[in-house]
Amino acid sequence: MYIQLLIDKGYPVKKIEKDSIIYEPGMQPRFVYFIRRGEVRMVTVNDEGKEFIQGIFKTGQYFGEPALILNRPYLAYTIVNKDAEIIQVDRKSFFSLLETDPAFSINLIKVLSNRLFYKSMMLEELASEKAAHRLETIINYLFLDLQSGERLKVTRQDLADMTGLRVETVIRGVKQLANEGLLQLAGGKIMKI
Repeated sequence: MYIQLLIDKGYPVKKIEKDSIIYEPGMQPRFVYFIRRGEVRMVTVNDEGKEFIQGIFKTGQYFGEPALILNRPYLAYTIVNKDAEIIQVDRKSFFSLLETDPAFSINLIKVLSNRLFYKSMMLEELASEKAAHRLETIINYLFLDLQSGERLKVTRQDLADMTGLRVETVIRGVKQLANEGLLQLAGGKIMKI
């Protein structure tokens, strides 16, 4: 909805190739990024180079707004997962959109609330729960946006990066959850029951 509005207002669409870094920790925010097409992951990287996924943003979504709103440096990397078309909206234009479009402002509140809920949930899981419970929690969270019979659109590597687990642990955990009837596997894909 907002993507076409931005295009109609003359914002250029920038093509960005897979594996390109859009921004990295320490950079000062200049834009909010709206995804016309593609997928971007936000990650932090530990000292050993292991990525921990903070979020995955897809077609129609946007990212980068918290740092821009607060005028604080980015804390994570954003890396293009799939070739993308991105619309960059500068600070002044973004605040103008917030001030003139109440529906967009409400949408932003919902988006930020959802992200805050996800971060709180994962922090609690990482601090206190065992691997199987972490995996079940993140899968159930991801299922919230799916209908019965739809497949989860993340890889086992994504699940590992989201939970801080090893891929092998995720594979065993997914099989265990399927055996317990908490999810369905079809052709190696995780399906919502």
